[in-house]
Amino acid sequence: MLEADVAIVGAGAAGLSLAHRLAYPATGTHRPSVLLISAPPGPLRPPRRTWCFWERGRGRFDAAVTAAWQHLRVHTPIGQKIEDNIAPLRYKMIASDNFEAFIDHYLAQSSTICRIEASVEAIEGISNGVHLHTRTAEGYPETLRARWVFDSRPLGSLPAARTTLLQHFHGWFVHTEQPISQPDVVDLMDFRTPQPPRGLSFGYILPTGRHHALVEYTEFSAQTLSRHEYEAALHHYTKDILGFSNLQIVSTETGVIPMTDGVFARQTAPSVFRIGAAGGATRPSTGYTFAAIQRQTAAVADALARGRTPLPPPAHSARSRAMDAVMLRALASGRVDGAAFFAHLFTQVPMERLLRFLDGRTRLTEDLGVGFRTPVLPMLRSAAELTHLPRRSFPGP
Repeated sequence: MLEADVAIVGAGAAGLSLAHRLAYPATGTHRPSVLLISAPPGPLRPPRRTWCFWERGRGRFDAAVTAAWQHLRVHTPIGQKIEDNIAPLRYKMIASDNFEAFIDHYLAQSSTICRIEASVEAIEGISNGVHLHTRTAEGYPETLRARWVFDSRPLGSLPAARTTLLQHFHGWFVHTEQPISQPDVVDLMDFRTPQPPRGLSFGYILPTGRHHALVEYTEFSAQTLSRHEYEAALHHYTKDILGFSNLQIVSTETGVIPMTDGVFARQTAPSVFRIGAAGGATRPSTGYTFAAIQRQTAAVADALARGRTPLPPPAHSARSRAMDAVMLRALASGRVDGAAFFAHLFTQVPMERLLRFLDGRTRLTEDLGVGFRTPVLPMLRSAAELTHLPRRSFPGP
């Protein structure tokens, strides 16, 4: 039976980030033995995707970054352009394939990391540890043992919540015939798209060169769309709004991110913890996850190095979660126009400060400043409504 100090279930952003931190802890600290268990090729393996985040200057994973920008732009529903320099922050994009290759390069040099390809069928608590019952890619059962388990697999169902919306999107990686006019500017939110009755929609453009970009259509709403509807929305956005012609679609990406005020369990048994989106790392108001994963996994690695129980901390502060719950309720109830809501914030708040707010890194006074620039009465009504709304279950996306 294979044994280790730590077992990491799932090799997506959270699992790989934690493995990287445990392979190279701070100098002089204990390096735990680690089993990194990734699903065999098939439906259990995460699809290829991109992750975006912002941070100051150089970062831990810069060698894997596809592109980075300091200028962001928002288009209001009536076509007004709001552009800002977010220095000292940089907005960064990482493709999952590049991230995995970057992490694999370092893990291959570590004597304490063992990578296993298997599906985990059950996690059984035992005295002072856990048994993981797995099945190999060849179909053979195998039992592993670990002192601590960190499970990053997607949840089968979401926690009960008062409000749950879905951020769902479909994107094209494109080659454009005409040069992109400003490849150093990200169109973070373009609200010139047709808006749903409740929630909001927007276009999103990440230029990765003079003739290459990721173009996405995104909605915050209660229901996802069909593939045909996403394709139609992207055709309309790229041709009728952006004026692109003769696009070559190189590849695509599709995703669904829950935006919920449900409470995610970070510990499911004495030695079993959840990390990543399954452990509440996704910011309810935006869907961004990658930066919170780094805070979460850094705290876990530090706790293990100090010999403490490695309970992942809440990825977002109680104040941030409370403000997000009110915003989600205001969107879901239709009390606020989603596109107008976000567009107004970007006209009133410097982008660098707004990004820090969205990352939970602003002071109370800055949070209040953002709050006073929202529609106060609808937000107060939504906050009051939350006090008596029951929490209901919602199926996983």
